[in-house]
Amino acid sequence: MSQRPHRARTWAPRGQTPVLTFNFNWKSVSAIAGLTRRNFYFQLHAGAIKSAQVIGFLRALHRQVPGKILLLWDGAPIHRSRLVTAFVQEQHAWLHVERLPAYAPEINPVEYLWAYWKKNELANFCPKDVWQLSHAASQALKRIRRRRHRPQLIAAFFHQAELF
Repeated sequence: MSQRPHRARTWAPRGQTPVLTFNFNWKSVSAIAGLTRRNFYFQLHAGAIKSAQVIGFLRALHRQVPGKILLLWDGAPIHRSRLVTAFVQEQHAWLHVERLPAYAPEINPVEYLWAYWKKNELANFCPKDVWQLSHAASQALKRIRRRRHRPQLIAAFFHQAELF
């Protein structure tokens, strides 16, 4: 997610067009997430996510979700890096990876989480700097996680991806 706002529909009195003012800065915050049937886990990182951060996230996810984990991964280069591939192979007792077809975000349930996050929680948000972006993004994901209807929302992400 970059500092450029995700534009969404809004309301304004007739003749008063809303204007989003933002600086043209391309600094970004990257997110990594794991979905279970009832919850989701996430980490945010400034800039692009590196192999060590993916491995750290998988270790943290394993502490939160005991038992075997099935990863549905797209073809992102970070998912195919040597370090991540070696880690996944070493953890075969509890970690199994299934690759999603290239260019098929519609079957990845996490993509629906990101879309919901941007369209409903961060719509028209214009951060002044990357810290404000990171803070707002984290708070928005925490709000989603605290909602009473979270299990239904997560089920909808899986349903939209036509996985369950």
